[in-house]
Amino acid sequence: MIQFGALRVPAAIGRSGRTVLKREGDGATPIASMKLLSGFRRGDRPTHLETPLAIRRIREDMLWCDQPDDANYNRLVRAPFGRSHEEMKRKDGLYDICLVLDWNVTARARNRGSAIFFHLIRPGYEPTAGCVAVHPRDMQRLLPFMRRGNVVRVL
Repeated sequence: MIQFGALRVPAAIGRSGRTVLKREGDGATPIASMKLLSGFRRGDRPTHLETPLAIRRIREDMLWCDQPDDANYNRLVRAPFGRSHEEMKRKDGLYDICLVLDWNVTARARNRGSAIFFHLIRPGYEPTAGCVAVHPRDMQRLLPFMRRGNVVRVL
């Protein structure tokens, strides 16, 4: 469950639960207060999004580096990219709306975890790889209030 002001909505977290010792690939969601930085959207899926948060349209060549020993670790990169990465334009729809949380982004440390996003759920609130995920209708309800710097707390 997440709460934003008086609004409470169900959410999915990492398949390994929550942790204070987040490590790359552990499948856990960090127990932390993380600022919203920006977001991405699939231009061919959700239509108009009402939000003051900066939202970029996802292109085919957008990837997110999750290779800890790469200089681009936990950063947006462009294809072709030969190191380990996530595709931003996912076929499963999870990143149709994808907000970047400041976990290991502004102050990066190798192996502390990457791509901790606030995105859309899988059916049945199936666990994530470490992100926080909500239903598309709940994301639409939350977006108008989300601004850069708002804090998402995982307790």
